[in-house]
Amino acid sequence: MPLALLPDRAVVAVTGPDAPSFLQGLLTCNVETLPAGEARLGALLSPQGKILFDFLVCRAPDGFHLDVAREKAPDLLKRLTLYKLRANVTVEALPLAVAAGWGMEPPSPSLRDGRLADLGWRLHAAEFPAADADAAAYATHRIGLGVPEGGTDFPFGDAFPHEALMDQLGGVDFKKGCYVGQEVVSRMQHRGTARTRIVPVVYRDGEAGPAGEPVTAGDRSLGQTGGGAGSRGLAMLRIDRLGEALAAGETVRAGGRVVAVEKPGFATFAWPVPVDG
Repeated sequence: MPLALLPDRAVVAVTGPDAPSFLQGLLTCNVETLPAGEARLGALLSPQGKILFDFLVCRAPDGFHLDVAREKAPDLLKRLTLYKLRANVTVEALPLAVAAGWGMEPPSPSLRDGRLADLGWRLHAAEFPAADADAAAYATHRIGLGVPEGGTDFPFGDAFPHEALMDQLGGVDFKKGCYVGQEVVSRMQHRGTARTRIVPVVYRDGEAGPAGEPVTAGDRSLGQTGGGAGSRGLAMLRIDRLGEALAAGETVRAGGRVVAVEKPGFATFAWPVPVDG
C-alpha cells in the first residue's frame, strides 16, 4: 500500500461557531453537506471567478481543515483573515504533515479523497511512520488519472474552475448560495462556455516535458503544458481548436514533440472527435 509524504502541502484550520457559514459564503464547494471522513475539493476565487487557491476541505471537531499547497498557505491565511470581519472564527496554520495513500483499504482515521475514488485517501498528522513512496510517486499517480492541481498544472489567478476540471471533480456546488466569484462560474455552467480544459497528453517519444511549453497543431495555438510524470502530462487546451486541428488531420505537439491527447476517464464534458490515445 503506497503511502507518500507530501511536504509541499500544509493544513490551515478554520474553527469556531461561525466556521460553517463563513466558509459556505466564500468557497466553491458545499461545506454544509460535507460528510466526516471526506476531503472535498474546493477553491477560493477572485470576484472575477479565477482560482486564487485550491485545496481539499475536511471536517474537524471544531471546524474545518484546508489541505493546501504549502507555498500558498500564508497567503490563504491572510485572505481568510481579511474576509473574517465580525465572524466568530479563528484562522491558523496547524503543525500537521500531509500524506496520501492509494491502492488498498485506508487506515483509520483517514480522509477519502472526494475528487476521485482512485486517488485514494489523505492523512493529516503530527508525524507518520516511514513512508514507502514520495511526492513524485503521488504526482505520477495523480497525473496518470488526469487530475490537475493548482500552481503546477494551472497558474493561480488565471484559471476558471471549469478549466481546472473542478466541475468534474466535485469542487463546485452549483445549487448552493452565493460565494465569491459565483456569478461568473454559474454563467459558464449554464451557457456551456467552457472551451478550455486541462486534459492528459501522452508523449510519443519518451519523458514528458516541463510545464509551460506551448501546445500547437500546425499553425494553431492550443494551449500549454502543466505537470508531467514519465511519458504522461497534463495540458490546458482549447478544446474547440483541438477538434478543428484533429479534424484537419494535424499533429498535436507539446514543446515541438508529438503527443496524443486524451479525454479524462471521469470527464463528462463534450469531446470534439475520437482521439487515438
